[in-house]
Amino acid sequence: MVAVAFLLLAVVPSVGAGQAVAAGQAVAEPPAPSASPAPNVGAQAGRLAWPLTPRPNVARFFEPPATVYGPGHRGVDLEAAAGQDVFAADMGVVIFAGQVGGRGVVAVDHDGGLRTTYLPIAPTVATGDQVYRGQKLGTVVAGHPGCPTAACLHWGARKGEEYIDPLALVGVPGRVRLKPWADSR
Repeated sequence: MVAVAFLLLAVVPSVGAGQAVAAGQAVAEPPAPSASPAPNVGAQAGRLAWPLTPRPNVARFFEPPATVYGPGHRGVDLEAAAGQDVFAADMGVVIFAGQVGGRGVVAVDHDGGLRTTYLPIAPTVATGDQVYRGQKLGTVVAGHPGCPTAACLHWGARKGEEYIDPLALVGVPGRVRLKPWADSR
């Protein structure tokens, strides 16, 4: 049953939030696969698409803070090349595009209270711009602190005020951490 549902989701084009398909309205069929498919920035198993293509290596995983203001890593660092294009993980509205602490940052609000952030980046979008999944937001800038390579993209996600692991939103589990368990018997 799950395999059938997954197959159906894979072939039925999605309808964006806020859009409806009227009864009897035709929905365009996806193009037939070709022998050499073009790269698809939006291809993913979860809600979001990867912000870099090809799919990058994770240099540092999400480490949620124990308390609201506690230490942690509120996103993931993705290995990149300086000047590499950064793409919107989903459609939304740019709520910030500019400098914070001398580093370029882009923040995008998505439906359902989700917000994604991208840094360090040289933005090519402006605050208030509507962006679509796979649309270029800017380019990676070298020099992200703690990055083991010359350049990394720090990609963050929040649902309301809670930081969440963006890897979970592309269908990739992050690093699993087991919490201590006390037997209450």
